[in-house]
Amino acid sequence: MQPPLPGALDHVDAQSLRLIVHASAAGSQVRIRLSNLYGDTPLSIGAARIALPTDGADIDRESDHALAFAGKHSVVIPPHATVVSDPVAMQVPALADLAISLYLPEATPVTSLHILAQQTGYVSRPGDATAAAHYPTARKIDAWPFLTGVDVLAVPAAFAVLAFGDSTVDGDGSTADANHRWPDALAKRLQASGRNVAVLNAGLIGNRLLYGSPGVPPFGKALGEAGVDRFSRDVIGQPGVKVVILRIGGNDIGFSHGVAKPAESVNAAALIAGYRRLTALAHQHGLRVLGTTIPPFEGTTLPGYWTPAKEVTRRQVNDWLRQSRDFDGMVDFDTIVRDPAHPSRLLPAFDSGDHLHPNDAGYRAEAAAIPLEIIAPPAIAKDHASAHPGIGIEQSP
Repeated sequence: MQPPLPGALDHVDAQSLRLIVHASAAGSQVRIRLSNLYGDTPLSIGAARIALPTDGADIDRESDHALAFAGKHSVVIPPHATVVSDPVAMQVPALADLAISLYLPEATPVTSLHILAQQTGYVSRPGDATAAAHYPTARKIDAWPFLTGVDVLAVPAAFAVLAFGDSTVDGDGSTADANHRWPDALAKRLQASGRNVAVLNAGLIGNRLLYGSPGVPPFGKALGEAGVDRFSRDVIGQPGVKVVILRIGGNDIGFSHGVAKPAESVNAAALIAGYRRLTALAHQHGLRVLGTTIPPFEGTTLPGYWTPAKEVTRRQVNDWLRQSRDFDGMVDFDTIVRDPAHPSRLLPAFDSGDHLHPNDAGYRAEAAAIPLEIIAPPAIAKDHASAHPGIGIEQSP
């Protein structure tokens, strides 16, 4: 979840949302999590349903299921809280898209959302359209309001790998509506290998390891809390997580001596301390941690994001990451996507066009380099399921 960008606050007025999301592991039960994390007033959900989509906003009527919250089909989410639906029996195929429909019966400001969905969502004409097989679309959106997670009870019992980081985890630069982020490509590899392992995406555009959103135009608070601050909620607090892949730190360097406040400029030593803080916290909770190096970004279209001095810092951090024993494994994304003839730039074949974010091919190459044996050796693959039945309201820290 993120706050909205300044000036971009949207409203839903007695309308329904139909949000398309991509599952990874196959399972026999499903539940959703809805968040009012940044809302200062209660959030009313009049109805919620889940189904398999067919085309665009339309759904397969036979797969449609009503969702309940502690036995009731409506729920009021307190400010700054998250609610979990009751699990419903539903056969979820591996790598399936799911359609989550929410009815908001009141005029509702969108205070909590995921900004970069890379997936088209749909707002209905006025009324409860959650059960509509042919959706009465009034407009399209490219964000996920209020929906913060989908849990699948995997069969056979499985666990989850969580990708944590910035826009390069979020899939910026990948093709919209195609599920071509590198965590999606990793999930596909795991399924092809016979491992029914869930892959969760906890990427946020613009997110930094050490500091939260800069608070200045055009970002405001929309880029989220610092990685070191949101790690407990967005990683340790997720069901079934056994392995974490960290891909964060580039924005700390890029924002320094630019949009960041002077006190938030960083050097290699500060970033290394931040990585060590996260690996220690993960290990305290029994999680295995894979690190990744920071890919190059010379020539990026973001003004002031790259300088020769920042390139020095990036290389210093990457040198430490490659040699560090704080991680349980390391994947050298830098070497994979950089141009061998110009190592401070992305390889043109992997460049989405902004010289910062990989394209579909670049993300596939990154996912292909992650050793599956490190993520899912036989001893870990027999661990517990990726979700547990239950209902609760989780108050944010």
